[in-house]
Amino acid sequence: MERMIIFCMLFFCSSMALTAAPYRIVKYKQLLKTIRQLEPTVKDKDVELLHTPENPVDECLLTAVTCFQRGILNLEPANHQVNSTFTQTTKVLKNFTFSNPGEQCESSCESYKKKNPKEFLKSFAKLMTKVIR
Repeated sequence: MERMIIFCMLFFCSSMALTAAPYRIVKYKQLLKTIRQLEPTVKDKDVELLHTPENPVDECLLTAVTCFQRGILNLEPANHQVNSTFTQTTKVLKNFTFSNPGEQCESSCESYKKKNPKEFLKSFAKLMTKVIR
């Protein structure tokens, strides 16, 4: 009987470990959700264009995320009504840490094309989707 209980406990614990998503993936999914929440609140007309990494190779993910975090500093809220939400959301995006075993690549943020804030955020969301997979 003891063996059966131990076997059941081991089976239950191992099945739970296999189904639980790693913390990092959950964190990145929350960031993706935050990016999507920010899109409708960002000012998109008469604003500075931002260097937007698109389709970076795996070795350049850290550099691309760093570029996006720098670009977040230049975003503006669409109007004063969304300012508090906008501020909190951008703070989350500026302060998250991206853990990538790769090194920074040779390209700099300035080597990427400049795009408007909404396209910038869509590219950021696309990058986070790539990281999640």
